[in-house]
Amino acid sequence: MVNDGDIQHLRRCIELATEALMLGDEPFGSVLVAADGEVLFEARNHVASGDRTRHPEFEIARWAAANLTSEDRAEATVYTSGEHCPMCAAAHGWVGLGRIVYVSSSEQLATWLSELGVPAPPVRTLPICEVVPNVVVDGPVPSLVEQVHELHRRFHSSS
Repeated sequence: MVNDGDIQHLRRCIELATEALMLGDEPFGSVLVAADGEVLFEARNHVASGDRTRHPEFEIARWAAANLTSEDRAEATVYTSGEHCPMCAAAHGWVGLGRIVYVSSSEQLATWLSELGVPAPPVRTLPICEVVPNVVVDGPVPSLVEQVHELHRRFHSSS
């Protein structure tokens, strides 16, 4: 269940996604939060560099592996503007991160992109739990979905 604290972190993810958009990148943003509520790491998309693996969730997994104990990783929460792709979900699982909370689902994104005439991505979209079956996942968050949808409309109308 998503609470007010979760909403605050998700709003920051949307801010990071907006920053990515303003810098010419796909609008995705993520935040890693410790069990005590401390924000540990923030990331936004960097795929415009040409490296399509530079997703914020993947950056979080790399950072967490290098900087947190396995216990701290398991107790942390990853907040993100969009549901993890299979690559990011796998990284999350291999690193042993805890709960995931996302604003919009992969299914919603696929529908939006189809409506905008954007070709399907080269990697099949899957729900996080199909890649990492034992992770706790909350999302989508209906009260914030339209903000993320608008960011994707803006990105794809300008590209």
